[in-house]
Amino acid sequence: MTFRLRALGLLLLVAVVATAATAWLTLRLATGQVRESVAAGREEVSRITGELYTYGFAHGTWTGVPDTVRTLAEDTGQRIRVVTEDDVLIADSDALAGRAPRPVSDQPPILVDPRPELLFPSAGMPELAAVKRTVLAISRYRIESTRAVCLTESDVTVTAERDDMGLPVVTADRRVPRCDPSEQVPNPLSVSDPEAAAKCRDEPGRRLLLDCLRRVFSARTVAVAPPRLEIRLGTLDEAPPTLEVLPAAVIAGGVALVVMLGAVLLSRTVLRPVRALTVAARGLEEGDLARRVPGGGRDEIGALGRAFNRMAGSLQDAEERQRRLTGDIAHELRTPLANLRGYLEALRDGVVEPTPELLASLHEETLLQQRIVDDLQDLALAEAGALTYHRSDTELGDLLTACATAHRGQAKAAGVELVAVSESEVHVVADAYRLRQVVGNLVSNALRATPPGGRVSLVAGRRGGSAVVEVRDTGSGIAAEELPHVFDRFWRADKARGRATGGSGLGLAVVRQIVTDHGGTVEVRSEAGTGTVFSVLLPAGPAAHGVTDRGPTA
Repeated sequence: MTFRLRALGLLLLVAVVATAATAWLTLRLATGQVRESVAAGREEVSRITGELYTYGFAHGTWTGVPDTVRTLAEDTGQRIRVVTEDDVLIADSDALAGRAPRPVSDQPPILVDPRPELLFPSAGMPELAAVKRTVLAISRYRIESTRAVCLTESDVTVTAERDDMGLPVVTADRRVPRCDPSEQVPNPLSVSDPEAAAKCRDEPGRRLLLDCLRRVFSARTVAVAPPRLEIRLGTLDEAPPTLEVLPAAVIAGGVALVVMLGAVLLSRTVLRPVRALTVAARGLEEGDLARRVPGGGRDEIGALGRAFNRMAGSLQDAEERQRRLTGDIAHELRTPLANLRGYLEALRDGVVEPTPELLASLHEETLLQQRIVDDLQDLALAEAGALTYHRSDTELGDLLTACATAHRGQAKAAGVELVAVSESEVHVVADAYRLRQVVGNLVSNALRATPPGGRVSLVAGRRGGSAVVEVRDTGSGIAAEELPHVFDRFWRADKARGRATGGSGLGLAVVRQIVTDHGGTVEVRSEAGTGTVFSVLLPAGPAAHGVTDRGPTA
């Protein structure tokens, strides 16, 4: 059976199962929608009561509240009827909308009391202070409520915030002189207010005292507070939300049909990119590394196509790097080997005398070629993950001292001062031999780049949580445009590639790979004519502080 038929059969099976499950899922979805509708209704009730409470709290009157009721009815779709406890009609959304008021729902009314509840500190307030706070609150609320009513009747936009006693602090968008407190309540405090509050001191216990003071506050401010509201929502003939079975059946049939049609289309849609991937994979097998597939889709097939393109690109880049490396190696070895062959043939034919100087030069040239081959082998093993590392606890100061001692002769011959300094005792878990190879390559480059009388410093220390080895020189430096290429294979600061300064051109590439294998990084800073600093950062262990000068070694 072909892949097309298998895919089509699987999708048709899914369609049949989906058809059987659709009705049940539809019922579940509808039930969930009903529950969501109920929850939304609760949110609407909370919004209606909350906004009406806020209006009464801020304005101190129900004057102007019909506009708020009309807006709430339009936003929520609820029929809203608001009356006071004495059955005085405040607003009816049906009447506000220009229709005959319908009978109200038989659900119990919702009570809204906009009068503030007097607040007291949680603890630590003496009885006398609580009594004084109550008297002050009575006076302040009379003033603010009376002012809010005056502002509301003057068509001023009023807002209020709750202070530390739970009372409204009224704010208006413009000042109305006649609504100033001095004009509204000349004597807001009654003589009987302190007496009523003081009687609460006879209550035993703090909780009963505070309850008594709150009752006194409520009784003494009832004349200036808006009355409590009774809010009725909905109408008597409203039916509760129901679930119809017929739409569910229609949905089930429609889903089944859509799934079946989608199965056929999906099989064709899936197979087209799969076929393109198959053709491209065969092209790669035959060596066509430039073959790509369209990868614009956002589904799994599109992701597979993009992954295939990245794989093909990586193979093409690897092939190009291999081709370029082969060319670089041929370029590096062709001329020196041709020179060696020429001199050897000349010696064999007796054209050139075998002087000690000539033999020493040929030996040096042979050593340079051997170094290129060794570096190529190390770099190939490291990049392939086959370079062996024997990790152990290594103290970087001792390692730098050993490296400086090993390069003493080269530094002396170049007339360069070589110094190893450890700013602190720093330990790392690493292959000491490979780290010496890293530092040795950097030191050799630094000595070649530093003129006689210059200085090369090896410094070990810490930078945050990393161990740092720096090789600093006072040489010719590296031009800024060359810095991004210093770790490339066969890169040399000396473009002449002379024996004395050229090196193999692979040392820095080997350095970077070994440091990377140790979980570290290598950085370079340089300024032409001033010098260069190579920094090797490795994960560090605990170390004792204190500067240890390893002393000059050349």
